[in-house]
Amino acid sequence: MTLVQERVGFDAARRAMIDSQLRVSGVNDPAILAAFAALPREEFVPRDRRAIAYIDRAVPLGQGAVLAPALTHGQMLTAAEPVAGDHVLVIGTPGDYLGALARQLVAKVAVVAPDGDWTAAAPYSLVLIDGAIEVAPAALSAVLADGGRVVTGLIERGVARLAFGRRVGGELVFTKLAEADFAPIAAFAAKKSWSF
Repeated sequence: MTLVQERVGFDAARRAMIDSQLRVSGVNDPAILAAFAALPREEFVPRDRRAIAYIDRAVPLGQGAVLAPALTHGQMLTAAEPVAGDHVLVIGTPGDYLGALARQLVAKVAVVAPDGDWTAAAPYSLVLIDGAIEVAPAALSAVLADGGRVVTGLIERGVARLAFGRRVGGELVFTKLAEADFAPIAAFAAKKSWSF
């Protein structure tokens, strides 16, 4: 297969992802769809996994990391309702694809690993956590501007749900929206406790 044939194949796969995974599942904002259309998802996976970059499931990247399904990222961006003036923090490993999508929608985006330094450019008006958390760390509220938003996966009783949070009076308040396909982030797991 030539490079041109490969590119045409990926372009067709990207269009199919938008039409058969995103649009039919309620991701219909024209700006968000344009961001997906402009971004070659295959460039965010290892070369040996490029053929499966557009499947409707998480793509394993190696060393326990996964690229979330496009639908998960689409649902996150839809819930976040980003505006051009947002200052966005993307937390995740890898986080690069979600960060690249966000860069097409807002002016400022920082991508940081879960164990990285989030405070460098705070406060943020929007935090996107590219994975599921059991517990929101205290530092999360501290990096948000008042009224700032958080969109993440929230694990409750072993089930991950898309969740939208807002900083109100220094506290984060979350609303669960729908079940979604998120990989758990170990750094945000609840401390294990022993019980009878």
